Amino acid sequence: MSDPQPPNSDRRTSASVGDWSLILRPQSGWLDLHLSDLWRYRDLTILFVWRDFVAQYKQTILGPLWHLIQPLFTTLLFTLIFGRVAKLPTDGLPPMLFYMAGITCWNYYAECLNRSAGTFINNASIFGKVYFPRLCVPVSVVISNIIKFSIQFALFLLFLAYFYANGFAIHPNAGVLLTPLLVLIMAALGLGTGIIVSALTIRYRDLQVLITFGVQLLMYATPVIYPLSMISEKYRWLVLANPMTALIETFRYAFLGSGTFDPVNLIYSAAITTVMLFIAVILFNHVERTFMDTV
Repeated sequence: MSDPQPPNSDRRTSASVGDWSLILRPQSGWLDLHLSDLWRYRDLTILFVWRDFVAQYKQTILGPLWHLIQPLFTTLLFTLIFGRVAKLPTDGLPPMLFYMAGITCWNYYAECLNRSAGTFINNASIFGKVYFPRLCVPVSVVISNIIKFSIQFALFLLFLAYFYANGFAIHPNAGVLLTPLLVLIMAALGLGTGIIVSALTIRYRDLQVLITFGVQLLMYATPVIYPLSMISEKYRWLVLANPMTALIETFRYAFLGSGTFDPVNLIYSAAITTVMLFIAVILFNHVERTFMDTV
């Protein structure tokens, strides 16, 4: 009679010759990005999105209503200070719509930038325990902020419908079809800028302080509270150098019929965003190898 096999022998044999679903290899160069892992870990990205959503509204009374209250009160304040007191022009548009259009776009970009900028610092405890593509975290930030943008965009459309029904000079046009493209560029620009700051923050912690008020100052270099048309031709190129300028102006042109729409400026914004995102991903992947030693 032959000796019986140990009960775990089959499992050991199958494990030794089985196919592995994941093989970890060291990065061999700056361009060794392993971006395909983002798709393989898409379920984890969705979990991060859900985590951000729940954590943001946990133990709050109004919850997602804050996404309506914040842009509404900001718009009212801008209308009072910049419209009534400073009397800045709005290209003949109702000040409420003019400012709300700019605030809706700017808030999405600023949120993506600010929250992506803390990727390494805020998630060091997770990164040090288990492997997963680190880019899942900033990508989840961009996706979760889509929820906030959608709520504020819906509020903007409600005000747009009200003013349009009351006969104000508002002329939405076919440019509204560019909305998904504009949102995509804003998301990529915020993601790229944010993860560049996140990678540099590991060694230069002063950037955490700088980014807080830097984003606020950058808003005044973007036509959020003023139209591009009020900038003299001599200095207009400085404002157009900001890739957010073309995005906000195109958004206003599409939904309100007033603003500066130039395909060349839009292509410039898309090109700058693409280059910045490419550099950001390379820098992010290079820094993540050793960030646990310096964080």
